Amino acid sequence: MENPGAGRYAPSPSGDLHLGNLRTAILAWLFARNTGRRFLLRVEDLDRVRARAEESQLRDLAAIGIDWDETPVRQSERGRLHAAALESLIGAGRTFECFCTRRDIAEASSAAHGPVSLYPGTCRQLSDEQREERRRERPAALRFLSGGGTEHFTDAVAGDRVGPVDDVVLRRNDGAVAYNLAVVVDDAAQGIDQVVRGDDLLPSTPTQLRLGHVLGFAPPSYVHVPLVLGPDGRRLAKRDGAVTLEDLATAGWTAERVRDSLLRSLGLPEGPLERALTAFEPASLPRNPWVFSGTLS
Repeated sequence: MENPGAGRYAPSPSGDLHLGNLRTAILAWLFARNTGRRFLLRVEDLDRVRARAEESQLRDLAAIGIDWDETPVRQSERGRLHAAALESLIGAGRTFECFCTRRDIAEASSAAHGPVSLYPGTCRQLSDEQREERRRERPAALRFLSGGGTEHFTDAVAGDRVGPVDDVVLRRNDGAVAYNLAVVVDDAAQGIDQVVRGDDLLPSTPTQLRLGHVLGFAPPSYVHVPLVLGPDGRRLAKRDGAVTLEDLATAGWTAERVRDSLLRSLGLPEGPLERALTAFEPASLPRNPWVFSGTLS
């Protein structure tokens, strides 16, 4: 490929990676390598979570055979890029101040019988006088004036999708940049044109596409992969027992054995990831979540 672009894996360093995280990382690596793309890591540490977790996450990724092509970057160190994008949106009239609390939004959405996940528009049409009054009560967040409506995209796993676009927060009321702005800006700045991530993030994709379009970015291709669920059918978490490499090592499982179990769950051959790559066929991947029963097989 003349311009191979890049894929990425972008964990938040909130703790050790669990089996679901590791499985998604393997898929992101396979999709990138299968298409001749570079593979990059980005630590999404906007919330300044535990520094130790970053080190353990990188160590665990390497232990199961994942490599990357550039030094990992930290989202918290890319503030100039985020600020420049935000100023561009402000200058284009695509932002508005919002003084709502989460409770305000939930109550407004409930009263309107609408989905709680979408912003109900409470502060979108405030007058100058109303904004000035509310500034005296609490600092404002800055939201994306999205224009509403829907966006269509084709996902390599989920297929054709159409979803609503939301007026998401771009800058929180404490001054920190919000995830939806940072992830769109960072992907574009790093040349990432293939986004592989868990399918729990499907609902955020239409808004991120719209935001990228307003900022003048080319849209990436999307691959939303099924999650790993615990025995109770909920998204896998620490409550489900030994779900990290460290926990599993205590139970006698090496990183290689964990990798092989994850590859089997994807219908791929065991062994180094390069062997799985030779057999990798995106169309043959499981379309349903993998349920972790509490022990690996």
